Amino acid sequence: FTLAVAIAALVAGAEFLDEAERGDVLLLADDWNARIEEWCVASGSALGAAHGVEAHYVRVAPARVISDPAALRDVVPLKNRDRDPGLPAAEQVSTDVLQLVRFGLRRADDPFVRGTVGLVDAVLRAETPSGPAWRRYGGDGYGEHPDGRPYDGTGRGRPWPLLAGERGHYALVAAEDPAPHLRTMMRASGRLGLIPEQVWDGDPLPLAGLHPGRPSGSAMPLVWAHAEFVKLATSIRAGRPVDRPEAVWLRYAGRRPHPARAHWAPWMPVATIRRGQSLRVLSDVPTAVRWRVVGRDDAGEATTAPAALGLHAADLPTGALRPDDAILVEFARAGSGERRIEVTEPESPPA
Repeated sequence: FTLAVAIAALVAGAEFLDEAERGDVLLLADDWNARIEEWCVASGSALGAAHGVEAHYVRVAPARVISDPAALRDVVPLKNRDRDPGLPAAEQVSTDVLQLVRFGLRRADDPFVRGTVGLVDAVLRAETPSGPAWRRYGGDGYGEHPDGRPYDGTGRGRPWPLLAGERGHYALVAAEDPAPHLRTMMRASGRLGLIPEQVWDGDPLPLAGLHPGRPSGSAMPLVWAHAEFVKLATSIRAGRPVDRPEAVWLRYAGRRPHPARAHWAPWMPVATIRRGQSLRVLSDVPTAVRWRVVGRDDAGEATTAPAALGLHAADLPTGALRPDDAILVEFARAGSGERRIEVTEPESPPA
């Protein structure tokens, strides 16, 4: 979700920049967009295998995945549980993948999207008397305890009507019927038509006022959910997600880009670039960048120049490097250290 919003913001915001900066920001957005699967897709997880899904988007990727894909095996803590289950990133899934489709970064029929949506339905979907609803992510502890006691820092996450609205937007893009999801949101509302944050999905507990598919003891109204209801109703009439930035759709139309330039920065230390890509090194201060190709005499130094977003940039001549080549880069200042960046073949989109 966060990565989708960040990429969409770069593309939409680029329209407010001058021509030179606009091009640089769009190339950065393209680079991030092309790396979504590299950073956020887990293959061969136990969770996926249990449900026949070979690869899926994860809920949260550790920051170091930018330079090491093995980081998806790192544990991502769940702070709202009485006892953290210690699940690696690759074993956690959430509904956030839908935002990639809603904002026009991926198609609804993208194989990774389809696989993740199937996994989400297997582990997060709840059938309630109000209609199907979804929990936020596996292992969520934010919600009432099974005996109806209120959330006290731990508990069990319950289905959110809001997420039925998000699924309705996905259904719209996927050429499915979104109306049932709108009806779920309506039926899950309280007596005054207020949409709750969560609905109860356990056995009826009348003394606690908890009934399946009806508001739990969570926040009500959840204004965010009311906004989602309005947007879904409007989107159904418009035939498309009305909050999809038009600039993003025009640039990507749901397809993964093949950017001509990769970007490296101390806060974004990517470990690979694709064959044929140039490499832009970013810094928050003016500096010089030293580089050398491993096993060759090719080496040089480039001075950064002011670039978009208040950064400084130096472009390195990597376009002629071959797969399995590697380039070492470092800033010409004490203690920066060399970083290795390997050249790989461009990935083919999944079938």
